[in-house]
Amino acid sequence: MNQALRLKLERFTHFSQQDNDLIARLCTDRVREFAAGTDIVSERADAKFINIMLDGWAWRCRYLEDGRRQILALLLAGDVFDLHNLVLRRADHTVHAVTAVTIAQIPVEPIREIICSNSRLGLALQWQEATNIAIQREWTVNLGQRDAFERIAHLLCEVFVRLRLIGQVRGDSCDWPLTQSDLADIAGISAVHVNRVLRDIRLANLADIKGRVLTIPNLERLMEASQFDLTYLHLYLEEDRVGLSER
Repeated sequence: MNQALRLKLERFTHFSQQDNDLIARLCTDRVREFAAGTDIVSERADAKFINIMLDGWAWRCRYLEDGRRQILALLLAGDVFDLHNLVLRRADHTVHAVTAVTIAQIPVEPIREIICSNSRLGLALQWQEATNIAIQREWTVNLGQRDAFERIAHLLCEVFVRLRLIGQVRGDSCDWPLTQSDLADIAGISAVHVNRVLRDIRLANLADIKGRVLTIPNLERLMEASQFDLTYLHLYLEEDRVGLSER
């Protein structure tokens, strides 16, 4: 079984051996690799698959006719995405590989059968989709209400927590393949403004990005500065109250 997917879904429930075997099969059937800079899902493509991120970083985005884009979500290892393909016929967005990406592409019908017949795993998949929607709501709040400093700081907190959940944080650091241009298209500001915000965050000793590595020396301070509330990530384990402890 893919470790990242197991760590994510077990935030919602504990699985039987039969469940684990089924998840393992899902993660080994129809595995595909995408090079950095390529599209995993193209807008208007037939909605044939539910996708499981096994490794790498991707984003969901929408392009305008003149080439401008809005990055709508970040997809990390363990994320199940496009569960809405159970009811939609065509993609209304693009999913783009930021790094080299490995995914499992599962045809819609087997996922539909799991949701109908396996209450525990089916509910876990729906929980993940509900969490994805909650993250989307929080990103909308970022764009509508938080200032530029808070938007960027909030994103750093979110990604760090999500990576820590799946064991991809080293102490106070993690990989960070996003460019300042990428951050601009997430936060709805210019790349020049992103550069100034990152400088202010660094000078405040809240976080630093250097050599494609993000370092957050004091996550609690960064959370406070960005008004980051973990509730929307729905991390339920009692022994990991805020989702930050090492696994």
